[in-house]
Amino acid sequence: MDENVRFIYDQVDRHHAWFAKSLPMIASENVISPLARELLLSDFGDRYAEGLPGERYYQGNAYTDEVEIRVTELAKALFRCRHADPRLISGTTANMAVYFALMEPGDIMTSVALSHGAHISSAKFGAAGMRGVNTVNYPFDVDRMNIDVDGTAKLITLVKPKVAAFGQSVFLFPTPLTELRDAFQEAGCHVWYDAAHVIGLIAGGKFQDPLREGADVMTGSTHKTLPGPQHGIMLSDSADEKFIKRLLRAVFPGVLSNHHLHAMAALGVTLAEHIEFGRAYADQIVRNAKALAQALHEHGIKVLAERHGFTASHAIALDVTAQGGGAKVSADLEKANIVTNKNLLPWDTSPVKPNGVRVGTQELTRLGMREAQMREVATLVARVAVKGEDPGKVAAEVASLRKEFNTVHFCFTPDAEAHKRWRMA
Repeated sequence: MDENVRFIYDQVDRHHAWFAKSLPMIASENVISPLARELLLSDFGDRYAEGLPGERYYQGNAYTDEVEIRVTELAKALFRCRHADPRLISGTTANMAVYFALMEPGDIMTSVALSHGAHISSAKFGAAGMRGVNTVNYPFDVDRMNIDVDGTAKLITLVKPKVAAFGQSVFLFPTPLTELRDAFQEAGCHVWYDAAHVIGLIAGGKFQDPLREGADVMTGSTHKTLPGPQHGIMLSDSADEKFIKRLLRAVFPGVLSNHHLHAMAALGVTLAEHIEFGRAYADQIVRNAKALAQALHEHGIKVLAERHGFTASHAIALDVTAQGGGAKVSADLEKANIVTNKNLLPWDTSPVKPNGVRVGTQELTRLGMREAQMREVATLVARVAVKGEDPGKVAAEVASLRKEFNTVHFCFTPDAEAHKRWRMA
């Protein structure tokens, strides 16, 4: 085998071995089910399908069309909406489609600030700024780790944005959309909800219901609390055909050509699994997040929004200023095979040296862990971050804990007899 190929295979093998003995707690990651993963290896990944089913620019789509139609119907059923577009290749691409569909350069968009937990695609130096959108940030209630309702309502009615955007990468609590409906109506704006982090919780009935609470369009990535492939989706319950056509045209030919058919097929399996298991999965994710937050708090780590129950989602935000800051703590935890990330807190100014660490429970939950294990995880984290123990010593105990949790839960079990396998000729 070529040495470059061998090198790449070796690194992937080492990665697999490492994560099999680690605690993966990045809030934006998850593990795909075995049935969905297999579709990523199918011949769908070698094909093109520009456009919509029945209206392709390529031949050879007889079966990919049928899959896309079924995936679309599954998404509409899961999210109880009239329109679903599973062609987006990422959450950020879905967000870019919203910019193209609903905004022109120079238009105003109100949004959450980056330091308050927003995603980079809504920042002036991200996709929003590159589209020429003028962003105005909502006032933020740091104690509640959520937008300030009264201040946000006043801001929206004052600046009258073309789009009022909501959604965060540190998404601890539901956005008060219902309370802002009068402001939306007075401003005459579209309402867009970026559900990338919480879309699986929404589908599982454990967070909020944006499409019933005032959002015209909802976007998301499909590999966080929705445990599917790295892909994107756009959803709307609007009955306005012109509005839906704008969304469709912004997706294709606006921001993509071919749309990664293998990932779309894998997403379909994920949606079917979430219809079956999503409510139980989402419920356990939130239970685990609350349990982990409480246990970390009891170990002396400052967990934000203490007075409000720490979190109502998969994520928790830690202020580790007293332990040396987010960069130091996340690096030390990685040495112990506890995988988290440094993160901006509302008062931070440097994304390179922030004082926060972001933690998510969705992947540990997917691997079968429950509240009892969250307390064990909190103890391991505290031994590194608070007590300053040798990460190598803690890593051995992390591996011991993880041995019992290497099976993906909340998914269909492959049937060995009927399960079709693809092999390279």
